[in-house]
Amino acid sequence: MTDKAKIKLGVLLSGGGRTLLNLLDKIEAGELIAEVVTVIASRECDGIERCRARGLDVHLVEYSTYGEERLEDYSDAIRAILDAAGAELVLMAGFLSKWIIPDAYTGRVLNIHPALLPKYGGKGMYGMNVHRAIIAAGDLQSGCTVHFVTNEYDAGPIILQRTVRVNPVGTPEMLAKRVFEQECYAYPEAIQYVADGDVKMVDGKAVFSEE
Repeated sequence: MTDKAKIKLGVLLSGGGRTLLNLLDKIEAGELIAEVVTVIASRECDGIERCRARGLDVHLVEYSTYGEERLEDYSDAIRAILDAAGAELVLMAGFLSKWIIPDAYTGRVLNIHPALLPKYGGKGMYGMNVHRAIIAAGDLQSGCTVHFVTNEYDAGPIILQRTVRVNPVGTPEMLAKRVFEQECYAYPEAIQYVADGDVKMVDGKAVFSEE
């Protein structure tokens, strides 16, 4: 047992929800001291029913209803749900829609990217697009990156990375599987760092505790 307080997580997703499901497994195993207080989906997706099946509070806030011209309204709708649920830390877990991080959530939003940032980041670089690009470039190493989220694509300060070797004759699907295996360790580890106060975003940098 632990006497640590559970950090309250709000999770944003757009797909199957497997990143969140892995986090739930870690929580249930006592490997991550947290609770998921709300889930927000940007579109109809398999992750909605999978999360509801695990007893989670799930909201659908469709990006297509707002679009780029109403991005502030879209972001306000997300924030309202997070605020109401009392989310202390927000996790992007395969969330493919742009939203504006409110000032009140600066340093309180994390993302996991399926490459070793700063390479292969930016608009359009997600999922299989990343793995195809890495193989096409002939890189011998890839991995995943957990970082604080800012309002610039994939540019927030890095918390931690895990690496994998790239098989030069492998497929993007094979690489994706190997990277996701590392994501399953990296994300909960980074979340716990933030929950314990071991790392914070200060002046646009990830500052680690010396204790």
